[in-house]
Amino acid sequence: MMKFRFRRQTTDPQREKIKQELFAFRKTVEHGFPHQPSALAFDPKLQLMAIGTKSGAIKIYGAPGVEFTGLHKDTTAVTQILFLPGQGCLLSLLDDNTIHLWELVAGVTREVGGVKKEGVVSLREVDSYCLPGRPGIESSSATRVTVLHLLKSCDLLCVGTEGGGVYVLELPRLSLKENQTLLQDHVTQSLPDDYRCGKSLGPVESLQEHPQQAGKILIGYSRGLVVLWDLSSRHADQLFLGKQQLESLVWERSGNLFVSSHNDGGYSVWAVTNGNVYNNQPVSSTIPYGPFPCKAIPKILWRTTQSSSPVILYSGGMPRASYGDRHCLTIQQDKEHVTLDFTSRVIDFFTVHNVDDDKEFDDPSALVVLLEEELVVIDLLTPGWPSLPTPYLAPLHSSAITCSCHVTNVSTKLWERLINAGKAQQSRRHTHKSWPICGGKSLAPPPKQQELLLTGHEDGTVRFWDASGVALTPLYKLSTANVFHTDCDPVDDPHDDPDMQQEEEEEWPPFRKVGCFDPYSDDPRLGIQKISLCKYSNKLVVAGTAGQVIILGLNDERSDHLVDVSVMDLLQDREGFTWKGHDRLEPRLKPAPFPPGFQPLVLLQCLPPASVTAVALHAEWNLVAFGTSHGFGLFDYHRRNAVLARCTLHPNDSLAMEGPLSRVKSLKKSLRQSFRRIRKSRVSGKKRVLTTPTSKVQEANAALAEQEEVAPVQRRIEPRSADDSLSGVVRCLCFADTFLRDGTHHGPTLWAGTNSGSVYAYALEVPGVGLGRTCERGGASESSMCVEAVLGKEIQLMHRAPVVSICVLDGRGKPLPDPYEASQDLAIAPDMTNAHSVLIASEEQLKVFSLPKVSAKTKFKLTAHEGCRVRKVALVLFSSSVQEDYSEHTLVCLTNMGDMHLFNIPGLRPQVRFDCIRKEDISGIASCVFTKNGQGFYLISPSEYERFSLSAKVLTEPLCSVQLHRHLEQTFTCDGTPTHMQANGTHKNQMGQAEGKVDVPLSTLPSPLLDTPLDSPLSCADLTLDSTGELTVEDVRDFLTTVDEEENNLRNMKDEEGRSPGILIN
Repeated sequence: MMKFRFRRQTTDPQREKIKQELFAFRKTVEHGFPHQPSALAFDPKLQLMAIGTKSGAIKIYGAPGVEFTGLHKDTTAVTQILFLPGQGCLLSLLDDNTIHLWELVAGVTREVGGVKKEGVVSLREVDSYCLPGRPGIESSSATRVTVLHLLKSCDLLCVGTEGGGVYVLELPRLSLKENQTLLQDHVTQSLPDDYRCGKSLGPVESLQEHPQQAGKILIGYSRGLVVLWDLSSRHADQLFLGKQQLESLVWERSGNLFVSSHNDGGYSVWAVTNGNVYNNQPVSSTIPYGPFPCKAIPKILWRTTQSSSPVILYSGGMPRASYGDRHCLTIQQDKEHVTLDFTSRVIDFFTVHNVDDDKEFDDPSALVVLLEEELVVIDLLTPGWPSLPTPYLAPLHSSAITCSCHVTNVSTKLWERLINAGKAQQSRRHTHKSWPICGGKSLAPPPKQQELLLTGHEDGTVRFWDASGVALTPLYKLSTANVFHTDCDPVDDPHDDPDMQQEEEEEWPPFRKVGCFDPYSDDPRLGIQKISLCKYSNKLVVAGTAGQVIILGLNDERSDHLVDVSVMDLLQDREGFTWKGHDRLEPRLKPAPFPPGFQPLVLLQCLPPASVTAVALHAEWNLVAFGTSHGFGLFDYHRRNAVLARCTLHPNDSLAMEGPLSRVKSLKKSLRQSFRRIRKSRVSGKKRVLTTPTSKVQEANAALAEQEEVAPVQRRIEPRSADDSLSGVVRCLCFADTFLRDGTHHGPTLWAGTNSGSVYAYALEVPGVGLGRTCERGGASESSMCVEAVLGKEIQLMHRAPVVSICVLDGRGKPLPDPYEASQDLAIAPDMTNAHSVLIASEEQLKVFSLPKVSAKTKFKLTAHEGCRVRKVALVLFSSSVQEDYSEHTLVCLTNMGDMHLFNIPGLRPQVRFDCIRKEDISGIASCVFTKNGQGFYLISPSEYERFSLSAKVLTEPLCSVQLHRHLEQTFTCDGTPTHMQANGTHKNQMGQAEGKVDVPLSTLPSPLLDTPLDSPLSCADLTLDSTGELTVEDVRDFLTTVDEEENNLRNMKDEEGRSPGILIN
């Protein structure tokens, strides 16, 4: 009989089909600003912009929602990009001296939302080329490419090199035309003897084709020489003998003038004449910020206008001594002169202007500046040259992201109020003209609901983003700095000091701060750690690094008021504990101005002022709960009353009193305690060898009983010591209307879980709710009553693993609805007739307890089975992609190995597992946030979120089309079948193809047995993400998991019979 005990369960074909209709993993789109941009290009005919990065990625942007992404085979920096105007082709130059040709190609017909979408376009690499070395020259630096220039005919590409040579490639084959090669020796022979002087001309710095005479190009050498070269006759028409080191060249539209910029901070205007071959003197030379030494001008543009004098735009040129550290770009026209002052380095810039040959003037309409950390667009048609708000590519990391929160299905009324509040914040230096980069067309269906992504930042701000579609658009910014006395300026204050403005206008150079990237925080205590938003009552809770918990309400009007302050001491005068960390923030004692939007109602300050680690809001009961490393508290913000303060510190937990600056001590102490545990386990292991036969029988019986409950192959889990450091940290909080005292009366409860595996459940008596209902709602006696909390249950998990999440399930095994959903008929009412249960997820296992007895019903030992630890948990409603009325509540677990495990509830049977994030990307795992409909976000760089979907039905991906001047070819594989698109910017196929979207059949699921596909190289970046109390020695130990253990895991999985690809059998 024993041989049948562990027989594998056979698969249910019907259940497998349902799983395929519910679950499918795809990485869909990357939100935010590309990490480490290195190149910029613009197609004026297609109105598309391309950005290259140091990791080898190419991202093309058009109208909001139009995005294409490609990835080179090697993670090498992109140094230059060129569009073939109107053709949907792109040339990229990499730092490894290779030139690559990309093109937009049509994919297969897609069915989205029941509608067939044709003309869906993706980006594909079609060819590459590398210049051969020159014969007789050992060093390859002579043919190292410095600059690319595409002729107007789009059939020839001029390539300038460090050795001073200019090579010509034929397009689209990327073949070298050797008869067109121009070496530096040919040019030197034409120079006068006094200019030659035996010196090299230096690398080719710039190539520019004559705007009116095709085939004639300006060649600018580093030494200062500029040659007007005729490609057809292979003859130098004119030589401009400059003596200052050259940086860049630009033609005036008529072709009669060109402008050169130099490394001394000046620029020169040269006249092109037919009379004299040699030109020694420019028409004019100017050092705009002289006479003292200035920095170089790397790039200059000269744009003619019909109404007045030309617009001159150039980067750099600042005086070295006084403003050498500034990142600037200057705009000049007549007497107007503005120096745009940025907070990050200028990578490149271009203007949107007339390019048609029949137009006489450029008439620039917009300036687009790519910076190292953001994109800035300036309106050149509006007086004062204001900036345009960006509909995408906004810098998520304008201040370092410290936390995030997602809100789904936002009401139209709240959405409009947030938009209006955001518009009121925009200064007078913003214009509302249309976005100039408007190429392509989005074929994606409009979002069915509006979604918000809230990000908390290090400078005390909370930013609201429109996460409904492909473009992540900023809506509104909330600042909490003006609640306190700090050195920070109240950014949201719309009233500026006119005297300060006048001083700024009289300053020389005439600086103007532009852009929103500001990574510096005057006070790190302002950092946001936790966010909770109630979309029905418009209440927001924001908790910070210094123990501040702010309750805010939405107001459409500006308000000047004093914020109420309440203080809660979590230590409750316990002896032997002294806080050694930072001080609390000092609140303002006078009324402060607050702009339209979320305005603070109550400031709750917990003592000691440690970082808040958990927060929960129940707006229907007017309650907010918060937790720190010292304990948790409950506050009634309607009556301004402290309800509960519970200290969770262990007697030996003095480390929690040292604050975040004692991280080194904590690591030493954690390592010391880890070695003690290891030594203790070895000693206990040796002692067990000398046991009596009776004890051996008892151990065997105990092991057999354990095997009856779980699978036979499990890892041994060592219990954690009760005196581990930071054991009192509160990891999660939860409100629920459930049965705690007995099985017949339900009422409000509060649940709290700690780092030491303790769970506290409190029964709450809320006036007018549940057991505390004694009068009609809103009565006088109710307002005089106070909320009370009584400890109902206390649970201690066996291995003392940190509690990650707590959720109460109703009689049907479904999670309870959010506040206001049941009372306002916005969701199905919970089942209160059958017994409830509570799902407690620790780092090691998932367990369901029955209520109110708190007896174990079912569990799944994730660490024992899979060898991983739980990091993030969410309850998600998955809808079927085939059956409209079928859906399932599923528990999603993200582990420290970066994979997703899905379980049904309340049975906790494994459904499917997906590889999502690389296990080395610790910060990406820590930043992951789930949505309620099966999607998620995680940081792949400080400025980018990767969006993914676990649902076979809900998907947000770019589906785009572009009208090109050539026929779009469809891509096919060797067997003639159309190729499936890879995930946007995250994978490469065997041919090095990188696609702009996803096309995975809904009937297929990725197999966990396959190797994890390559993540975006951007995810390798170092992140500065605050994960207070989460990075421990166990994390490091998990990171150093041996290869043998991973191979054993895969071998065990492969041995299981009857398993379909990608699905774990129950």
